Amino acid sequence: MFEPGYVALFRSGELARRAGLLETRLQRCDICPRRCFVNRLDGQKGFCQSGALPVVSSFCAHHGEEPVLSGTRGSGTIFFGNCNMRCVFCQNHQISQDPVRQQVNEVSFRVLADDMLQLQDLGCHNINLVSPSHFVPHIVRALVEAVPMGLHLPLVYNTGSFDSLQTIELLDGIVDIYLPDIKYASNRWAMRYSMAPGYVGFARPAIKEMYRQVGDLRVDGDGVAEKGVIVRHLVLPGGLSGSEDSLTWLVRDVSPTITVGIMAQYFPAHKAAQIPELSRTVTSAEYSAVVDAVNRLGLENGWLQDMAAERNYRPDFGAEGHPFEQPAAGPE
Repeated sequence: MFEPGYVALFRSGELARRAGLLETRLQRCDICPRRCFVNRLDGQKGFCQSGALPVVSSFCAHHGEEPVLSGTRGSGTIFFGNCNMRCVFCQNHQISQDPVRQQVNEVSFRVLADDMLQLQDLGCHNINLVSPSHFVPHIVRALVEAVPMGLHLPLVYNTGSFDSLQTIELLDGIVDIYLPDIKYASNRWAMRYSMAPGYVGFARPAIKEMYRQVGDLRVDGDGVAEKGVIVRHLVLPGGLSGSEDSLTWLVRDVSPTITVGIMAQYFPAHKAAQIPELSRTVTSAEYSAVVDAVNRLGLENGWLQDMAAERNYRPDFGAEGHPFEQPAAGPE
């Protein structure tokens, strides 16, 4: 029977030690690449506008992730509030870029642990942490509380990849499944559209380290993920995501057997409708060119999302209950 790595680390005391190391870094916060150096433990807030406690905006059984994550019972998804990026096209902008409203969603570590256990009780296949980069110490501390209460599901780290290599290294053995985006191949576009300076130089080493830790995707007898890396890539209009460059890097510098999810679901959410080059969806020709690159590079593991996905994946975090009115269209 599969046992998540964090359970063994809890038994040895290493999980609590890592939580302590990460929490110490909150005193001069360098948890993500922004290195704001504010004392979050003393109530100071930097770019992410998040303090000593986690912000949980929503949690649910999500049936629209990759098939190996959603399975038949859903991925136990926890949406963290605020973000360390500011993507102008963010589909989750209601929770990622409105820190004033998110203050009411600040919770204790025990509540975060209880949320994880509730998702486990619902029968979810995993605990899927969305936008976790600025809350890594909080997540590890919540795991210290959740494991003795019976948490035993694989942990998914679902990130935009604006991550600190030092922080990712401390997650070795804690995270079972890494689900990083590779958003850009250009720092220019990363800064312009996501306010993420030096994105490529942070995201690529972080993804390499993720792969070093957990390797290729492994599934159980039911085809549900237990361990490994799935790299997501959202195709942007006009080639702004640098798809072929990023995919070539994955094959050359990480592994030709890495699992990828190529997403066609872009639509001009949030501020993108007012930005001419981002104010439309991806054309069939643009998406086909990326699919051709996938085939040419020999990337055989993963999923290609249907072009109709942009009409389906539109969460509403202002609604009561589940943020998806219908199951979202993850890569197929």
